[in-house]
Amino acid sequence: MTSGRSLLVLGATGQTGQHLTRLALEQGHLVRALARTPAKLAVRHERLEVVAGSITDDQLDLDRLLDGVDGVVAMLGDRVAQQDRLVNTEFVQRLVPAMRRSGTRRFLYQAGGLSAVPGRRLALPLRIVRRTIAKSYDGQHRDNEAVMRYLDEQARDLEWMVHRAGIGSDGPSRGELRRSRHWISIGTFVDCAAYDLRMLWDDDAVHTWDGSAYARGR
Repeated sequence: MTSGRSLLVLGATGQTGQHLTRLALEQGHLVRALARTPAKLAVRHERLEVVAGSITDDQLDLDRLLDGVDGVVAMLGDRVAQQDRLVNTEFVQRLVPAMRRSGTRRFLYQAGGLSAVPGRRLALPLRIVRRTIAKSYDGQHRDNEAVMRYLDEQARDLEWMVHRAGIGSDGPSRGELRRSRHWISIGTFVDCAAYDLRMLWDDDAVHTWDGSAYARGR
């Protein structure tokens, strides 16, 4: 991947976001990270700018956040808040117009592997998992699904892609995740972060909402 790009990272203090921020800096990128609690971001670097703020703040200056930014990566989730409100969807509906104003074209949104893409039902085994052991996360998946519908219907002028990730643990890398329409591997946070960085600049991934899989699981 070409070095020296400028990224806005949303969800930088999360488990995937910490790895993505570190990897982006290691690859030579400039990173602007939005963090509700900046002290939670373990990474420190001269090319890292941390902005205190929350996506739920209506006064958040998105034009300022996007100034000079080449691409946006969103890894957002608040299980409790999303039970009753489409938090991410409301934010993305504000973000997209701001991206148009700033000229920022690339946007990667990380959803969950149990979030169904527009016009397609989840496979039966995944529906069962979502209704049983993952029931407490249903609000997050409904929010993700609303984001995907909005992007598909209202934002096809932007170069967006959705990563429907199957995230399992913060263990060491298990290999390279690859884009897959038919299989979703349970990946580690660091592998999902590395995948997100690759996909952000992959022209073939634009306007897709695929999962990711390790080579042996494709």
